[in-house]
Amino acid sequence: MTILDIDVKYTAVATAENGRDGRVATDDGKLDVVVNPPKEMGGSGAGTNPEQLFAAGYSACFQGALGVVARKEKADISGSTVTAKVGIGSNTNGGFGLEVAITATIPNVDEATARDLLEKAHQVCPYSSATRGNIKVELALA
Repeated sequence: MTILDIDVKYTAVATAENGRDGRVATDDGKLDVVVNPPKEMGGSGAGTNPEQLFAAGYSACFQGALGVVARKEKADISGSTVTAKVGIGSNTNGGFGLEVAITATIPNVDEATARDLLEKAHQVCPYSSATRGNIKVELALA
């Protein structure tokens, strides 16, 4: 796979303290949250966790990519939603891995058009580009 040069328009900056059991904040103060491992992984579950933050970012980014594709295709995606489910677990290398399930609801188009928009959004979404070939990402319509 070739790494493409990009014309960076914005750079987000966040700093974590104490890893998965601490705090993470952006340099502009717009995000400042306590992070804790989920109960399923032996943590308190009191705060958010990196997987929830990743799911939030991926779903928002994918929805944006869907909008870009819909405008090009002149498709009406008003009322659409995108949900990202991010799973974490042990992998075969002795470490941890992620998997993602993206589910979209696109009410104003037929199923074939919705599937086409979903696949095209997956090709242009930066999160999809970053994960392609690295983790399992499944796409589905609700």
